[in-house]
Amino acid sequence: MAEPTTTRPDFARIDAQRLPELLRVMPKAELHMHIEGSLEPELIFALARRNGVDVPYADVEELRKAYAFTDLQSFLDIYYAGASVLLREQDFYDMAWAYLERAAADNVVHTEMFFDPQTHTARGVSMQTVIDGLHRACVDAREQLGVSALLILCFLRHLSEREAFETLEQALPLRDKFIGVGLDSSELGHPPEKFARVFARCRELGLRLVAHAGEEGPPAYVWSALDVLKVERIDHGVRSVQDPELMERLARDRIPLTVCPLSNLKLCVFAQLSEHNLGALLDAGLVATVNSDDPAYFGGYVNQNFTETFAAIGLQAQHAWQLAANSFEGSFIDDVAKRAYRDRLDQVFASF
Repeated sequence: MAEPTTTRPDFARIDAQRLPELLRVMPKAELHMHIEGSLEPELIFALARRNGVDVPYADVEELRKAYAFTDLQSFLDIYYAGASVLLREQDFYDMAWAYLERAAADNVVHTEMFFDPQTHTARGVSMQTVIDGLHRACVDAREQLGVSALLILCFLRHLSEREAFETLEQALPLRDKFIGVGLDSSELGHPPEKFARVFARCRELGLRLVAHAGEEGPPAYVWSALDVLKVERIDHGVRSVQDPELMERLARDRIPLTVCPLSNLKLCVFAQLSEHNLGALLDAGLVATVNSDDPAYFGGYVNQNFTETFAAIGLQAQHAWQLAANSFEGSFIDDVAKRAYRDRLDQVFASF
């Protein structure tokens, strides 16, 4: 990915006290957001009532109190339980629409949403039900909210290669409604190599390729995602700083990292937000971006990730511009759209 030619705003003229406002209003893309992870407790209970599903919690507050995660697996256990209320096309539409309205409020102008079909097909929900509901929300978001939204199908890495191939085949009749594939769920013990043949097939089909790596797993998983799966983007990737050669590779090849600070904090990747290495990634010239991951569970949508992280680690206006510019550079939209969004970004910074 070639680095775009850019003319940066005059950051010295931006009042530092207005930085939180700037973070809120600047246009941005979100490239790492699991749509099932945006399912708020209130909507979980509403869908449970609508579909006659029993939820093993007395009320919204009791469910929220259960969000005391110690690692990725403890989160995934409750994540899959929450998804059990999704049964009909309208359920998937309503879930996506709720997120897209929040994204619009955060001035997210483009989003590439992950979805986990295996979570649903294992319960007897058809692939078409899942994709049609999500895609319909994406279409409406462009028309009604001015938000561009695309879908990326993710394979669950704790399941088998065979099941991933089966999922791909089920989804191919709906190929026009998603742009790429990813790899998520439990990272430890499930290296990227496990899905090498699946990703090779997806590459033959012209799908865009991303994968979670370097969140709980080691830098070696990032290398494998790049060299074995041949992905175009790394989701998370924060452990890359442990490998100087990898950092040089990521910077040289302009490989985007979709970093999720509040998720990293909630899952104990960092003990405190002040310890987060987002600043180090930017200083090393990486195409780092800020995203919300599973915002209903991790305590914040994308603007909250920006404001809390900036306050915790002392990032400034130039970092804000770089992160937003990186989000457009790392997206899967065409160059014309990227330039248009960059122009909007520069206009906002000029107004400050």
